[in-house]
Amino acid sequence: MKKFLLIVMLVVLVLSVAGCATEADLASQNMSKAADEFEVPRRIIFYNGITDTYMLTIEGLCSLGNYDDADELTVTCKVEDGMYVKHFLGLSDNVTFFVEQLDPVPVSAYRYKTVFRPSVVIPDIDVELGW
Repeated sequence: MKKFLLIVMLVVLVLSVAGCATEADLASQNMSKAADEFEVPRRIIFYNGITDTYMLTIEGLCSLGNYDDADELTVTCKVEDGMYVKHFLGLSDNVTFFVEQLDPVPVSAYRYKTVFRPSVVIPDIDVELGW
């Protein structure tokens, strides 16, 4: 019985420590998820450090690429009628970018945000009848 009680206490301790995140970390994670869901208006500016000029500005409900290489950036933006556009941009040693959030968004600092997409779990299967 003592071993069982010790195991339960260890599990509770591990779960309580694993769930510790600062309010700022949790709000930041939720805001990143909201941006990836096209809920955050952004301005993305590409800046040339040699000429001190803005090269390109993208504004709208945009998400930055999560799996881009170090020298590239993809920006996907949601436009009207549920359509999307995607920009492919190359970065170099003198070109950098920064992202400005245009409006505040209501995200919770106390709750995680989970996005579930049934279309990803249930595959889209095309059936062709060869009659």
